Amino acid sequence: MKIFEETVENIKSIGLKKPITVTERLGDDGNPKCLLVCGEGRLNAFRILGETHIPALVVDVSDEDAFIMNLAENIARRGYRPLEILVDIEILRKRGYDADTIIQKTGLSPKYVKDIVFLLDQGEGCLIEGVQRGAIPLTTALEVARAKDDHKSLGEMLQEAYENGQLNRRQIIETKRLVEKRQTYGPGSPDPAQIKPPTSSYSLVRT
Repeated sequence: MKIFEETVENIKSIGLKKPITVTERLGDDGNPKCLLVCGEGRLNAFRILGETHIPALVVDVSDEDAFIMNLAENIARRGYRPLEILVDIEILRKRGYDADTIIQKTGLSPKYVKDIVFLLDQGEGCLIEGVQRGAIPLTTALEVARAKDDHKSLGEMLQEAYENGQLNRRQIIETKRLVEKRQTYGPGSPDPAQIKPPTSSYSLVRT
């Protein structure tokens, strides 16, 4: 939000330095319309400033190339979060791109992309959920996924991360909770329908 507010203020003060990028598509009514490729923040800033028109570069690209262009700009953008990159990489995987192709098209480091693809391939919905909530760092999620259910390796990894200052006390607690959740329900996030309610006062206290 802070970065967006700076964008609005900059545009208000000195104008738009870079036009947005759009590509033409046919709408449901058969008339041409513009699909935004790059520049959502600039477009929203113009709307907030009460503008009704914005300079745009019109390009003729496929949906795949439009997505790649958007991803490349997002990666280069200041303050782009690792989780956003993770989500975009997952979208590329679902569209049939392998790790090497994603590396080539995005310019991300090979190790980073392959680590993310590994996490997604393992179906680690539980860990991804923790990253999404900001409970644990992405690097920790990757290390937990690699350790599998080796309690000794997990314990040593968490202890070392805490001693090195990579994880604080809250993150250690959250990571242990997620590890226990994975051990109970598997690597994917649990289906609420599969969680049975307690059947006695004793089981209720345990829960």
